[in-house]
Amino acid sequence: MTINYDVIVIGGGTGGYPAAIRAAQLGMTVACVERRETLGGTCLNVGCIPSKALLHSSELLVEAREGLAQHGIIAGAVDFDLSQMLGRKDKVVADLTKGVAFLFRKNRIDWIRGTARFETANRLRIDTHDEPDRVIEARKAIIIATGSEVATLPGVTIDERRIVSSTGALALPDVPRRLAVIGGGYIGLELGSVWQRLGSQVTVVEYLDRIVPGMDSEIATQLHRLLAQQGMDFRLQTRVVRADASDEGVRLTTEPSSGGDPTSLDADVVLVAVGRKPFTASLGLETIGLELDEKGRVPVGRTFESRVAGVYAVGDVIAGPMLAHKSTLDGVMCAEGLAGRVVDVDYARVPSVIYTSPEVATIGRNEEELTAAGVAYKRGVFPFTANSRARCNGDTRGMVKILADAGTDAILGVHIIGPDAGTMISEAVLAMDFGGSSEDVTLVVHPHPTLSESLKEAALVLQGQGMHI
Repeated sequence: MTINYDVIVIGGGTGGYPAAIRAAQLGMTVACVERRETLGGTCLNVGCIPSKALLHSSELLVEAREGLAQHGIIAGAVDFDLSQMLGRKDKVVADLTKGVAFLFRKNRIDWIRGTARFETANRLRIDTHDEPDRVIEARKAIIIATGSEVATLPGVTIDERRIVSSTGALALPDVPRRLAVIGGGYIGLELGSVWQRLGSQVTVVEYLDRIVPGMDSEIATQLHRLLAQQGMDFRLQTRVVRADASDEGVRLTTEPSSGGDPTSLDADVVLVAVGRKPFTASLGLETIGLELDEKGRVPVGRTFESRVAGVYAVGDVIAGPMLAHKSTLDGVMCAEGLAGRVVDVDYARVPSVIYTSPEVATIGRNEEELTAAGVAYKRGVFPFTANSRARCNGDTRGMVKILADAGTDAILGVHIIGPDAGTMISEAVLAMDFGGSSEDVTLVVHPHPTLSESLKEAALVLQGQGMHI
């Protein structure tokens, strides 16, 4: 029997489940097809959430060992229980995935556990555990929200034992003595930080001449220096040729990115963190004539509709940054459009955060991008060493940088490295969303003493009115 819905969402991750919930809130009947046994997608199950749980636990360990003495708190030898730490991480994930399932029940969304394949532009055949040939149809739209999967590297075979993806790196049964991380992006640096804090000797191998490519170079340089101070080793401009795994460990064969003599790097575990790629396998897109672009993404228009009428796509399967909150924006806006409401999406106003210690947060364009585009700009920089709350807390690493148009003073970019940067960036997002200027930020009263005062202070510096530096 064929069951009809207004909207069917394929994928229950951070793009799919918000799309389903918002569509239901707007009065549509909704089904969501998810192949996992839990909702939440990569982010909730094996990405953002479990990694942040481990980052927080491992940072507390470092704080107990190295940070308490400056406050006059004398602790004995501090140790940790890895199995308990991993168990806590798993409980956080379980609680949150159950929360999403509750939201589906609350909003009367049918959650179908299985995999979907297009038969026509409005009909899907679902393969479930108990009903192999279930068919469902959509009266209004089918939304592809299948997310992304780990990108692989030629010559490096992931076995999730010696050579692991980010998924495997979240569940290592023991702390490896030597961990090699292939890729100097946010995933590699975050997970590398976890295991470095727990005792691993971490070496990051990056093909380019700097870590976190695309980030403001001044911020990236500071992050590199601070992570190196923590004990992380970096091999830049280095290409991994192959990885040979054995019961004893892994030997990486590397060479200079520009070519040259090969060298080797031995590790107990290798983490492959070279990015992610859209996941659209087995959807049967060829059946409905939906062609992907050169990067395997679904091309969509302003309302997220693909070139096939009635078929939409959101999140990591379309262009734009592969970020959970960007996917949520896509999903919600897609549902709004289906209800006839205004769709307004500007990826230039989507922030990104690296949850290392210190954190890094950014929105808008950086100095290199502005210079390359020939945009005249002003900059204001304020270091946390001059922030009173940072002094009180005992963590003065980093700075806030604001970039504004030299003529109009409109904020073009904000880049923060320092404590709680991921929270602080939201004020910059709000300012840019409303077309704010650096002068606008100087006029906002910030409570004292707070870390967020540094944003105002950077704006004051940009205006030539800096009072605390």
